[in-house]
Amino acid sequence: MEVILLERIERLGQMGDVVNVKNGFARNYLLPQNKALRATDANRARFEAEKAVLEARNLERAKEAEGVADKLNGQSCVLLRQAAESGQLYGSVTARDIAEAVTKAGFKVQRGQIQLQNPIKELGVHTVSVALHPEVSAEVTVNVARSEEEARRQSEPDKDEALAEAEAIFETEELAEQATKVLTGEEEAEEAASAEEEPAAE
Repeated sequence: MEVILLERIERLGQMGDVVNVKNGFARNYLLPQNKALRATDANRARFEAEKAVLEARNLERAKEAEGVADKLNGQSCVLLRQAAESGQLYGSVTARDIAEAVTKAGFKVQRGQIQLQNPIKELGVHTVSVALHPEVSAEVTVNVARSEEEARRQSEPDKDEALAEAEAIFETEELAEQATKVLTGEEEAEEAASAEEEPAAE
């Protein structure tokens, strides 16, 4: 079916583009969601007449979405799940789960806005994209853990690793200081030897 897009659709086209899509996709998604019109002569004329209004509305929605994105970017939500020792979940975390968690955090989003290729099936911290507008998206952190304590550990930098790095730096500085002392001692010894040789030459 040929349709006229009323907004940008990812991997399909921009507002005003006439594209050929599967009938089911048009009937079940594009047309009911007012994202497209059937590409008839009457609808082409209608789109041209309303194009300026549609573009202005789209720009306004994009600005609103950018405002939400500024607040939503970097937000983190914790989802507690049972998992095996290997970290494999008994089940999975879906787009619906993430949408509900983000909504509880104060941002109203729908399942379809969560850009999740496959359900999350492992413990850990995952970055997920949220489509707020066809041209605006935000990224949230989804922390999947067995307990609140585990979630805190996963969200904090590895303290053991940081300690190891600090010890390595200290050790390097200590070795550098020892090397300097050795070099200084050698220089002092050479100066002393030179001072003893000069009177002997006279």
